[in-house]
Amino acid sequence: MARTGTTARTATAALDSLDFALDRGSPVPLYYQLAQQLEAAIEHGVLAPGNLLGNEIDLSARLGLSRPTVRQAIQSLVDKGLLVRRRGVGTQVVHSQVRRPLELSSLYDDLEAAGQGPTTRVVRNEREPASPDVAAALGMAEDGEVVVLERLRLTHGQPVALLCNYLPATLLDLDTGRLESTGLYRMMRTAGITLHSARQTVGARSATAAEAARLDEREGAALLTMQRTAYDDTGRPVEYGTHIYRASRYAFDFQLLVNR
Repeated sequence: MARTGTTARTATAALDSLDFALDRGSPVPLYYQLAQQLEAAIEHGVLAPGNLLGNEIDLSARLGLSRPTVRQAIQSLVDKGLLVRRRGVGTQVVHSQVRRPLELSSLYDDLEAAGQGPTTRVVRNEREPASPDVAAALGMAEDGEVVVLERLRLTHGQPVALLCNYLPATLLDLDTGRLESTGLYRMMRTAGITLHSARQTVGARSATAAEAARLDEREGAALLTMQRTAYDDTGRPVEYGTHIYRASRYAFDFQLLVNR
């Protein structure tokens, strides 16, 4: 077991007071054990974006591991986009990848529960006639009035997702200020709307130039896509969303059961 010293930020090593439980008798490779524990520290915010881990020689000495073992652990997290090597600086935490459970929940609530410090920029909040696709999803007449919301969701100041939601215009008051300080589903619950179920489709595609600019990605970067229609406890469709997420920073997490 190796223990680091005091907290260090940005310009110094940031292994803080982490305890690494490395089981040298385990069949699990030491590099993998180290990588898993570093990843957990990043995901829980113990190692924050901008923190430095120092160089491989320092890490090897601190942890009592060989340099190739430490290099392999770091490289696995570099490949995941969690760490980056900077010449003359060392290994730096870039960000944690958001793993979201595949259930009827708000991205804002999930990020907040994970300690990701979500913030929101409302790009659009206005009314317009429903398109045929939106009208069909919401079970309303074509050209019926809907509220269109476009929001950029960020964690640690970095974009994660671009959210577009459509709601019946008479459903609730969607104040822009409140939308930037809380989640849409939380506002719906406060208004007495009880969400019950949803139909959701997850996919993937490449980012357009406009989407890349919004999400701080390169054009053609991989995006996860999600379409969802949410229903309240009376079976009424109350929200239709089309969202895109940075694949480098976001993943859906779900459990599969054997059908016996």
